[in-house]
Amino acid sequence: MKLEWATAEHAPAMASAHAPAFDRPWDEATFARMLGETGVYGFVALDGDPLGVVLCRVIAGEAEVLTLAVPPWARRKGVAKALMAAALGAARQAGATQAFLEVDVDNVAAIGLYEGLGFERAGLRKAYYDRGAAGRADALVMRLDLAAQGQ
Repeated sequence: MKLEWATAEHAPAMASAHAPAFDRPWDEATFARMLGETGVYGFVALDGDPLGVVLCRVIAGEAEVLTLAVPPWARRKGVAKALMAAALGAARQAGATQAFLEVDVDNVAAIGLYEGLGFERAGLRKAYYDRGAAGRADALVMRLDLAAQGQ
């Protein structure tokens, strides 16, 4: 597995990794546009095929994980952990002292990953995710103190 700093040229690979991981995946144009925004960066995991993607934003000393996606067939192989380690390292280098993310309260595997990386539960956003016909789902807000983690 190889991690690459994401550029707009990676948008097709990013969308390809994102599509099987979410009911409402982001398309190539969304990734390309977001990578052009101030403070936004990401990484793509590749091994021939795209294995996963992470996209983040750093603004005013805070990092936000915008999305993390690993297709079902590539899970439980350390891809998400490697992507998050790279993303959090880049956030520290950009001067972020804390990181935040939202995760579906039903996504036990992702919550376990984030807690294993040191994230703590910080709040709840009611009806945050739109599941279409299935209704809305709550999101757990998680926070990581990057200054403490980096020591």
